[in-house]
Amino acid sequence: VQLQASGGGLVQARGSLRLSCTASGRTFGYYTVGWFRQVPGRDREFVACSRSGGRTRYADSVKGRFTISRDNAKNTVYLQMDSLKPEDTAVYYCAADQGLISSTLEIPGQYDYWGQGTQVTVSS
Repeated sequence: VQLQASGGGLVQARGSLRLSCTASGRTFGYYTVGWFRQVPGRDREFVACSRSGGRTRYADSVKGRFTISRDNAKNTVYLQMDSLKPEDTAVYYCAADQGLISSTLEIPGQYDYWGQGTQVTVSS
């Protein structure tokens, strides 16, 4: 499956952005899709994920501010980011895989398919 992430940009603190992750090559509905982010010099960290059955999970740092959703008919997963903070600045990546168990959802190495990343910059 090929993933294309888009929607990043420059936004002021307390603003909003919506990221999109669109898949081609496979039916997206059977995949767990995760969003991760990375800043230079730090490990890639989990942000949120949407499992094929609809359940979602969020990192504590984004709970209540970010919302992940999916439109399987469009093979697209969205990450709505509200109340953005400067510390949300990072390159955001979407990833997908099948058959992930609950204990591995937040581990980047468990995902086989990755998009190219989209830069999100939040100014103070």
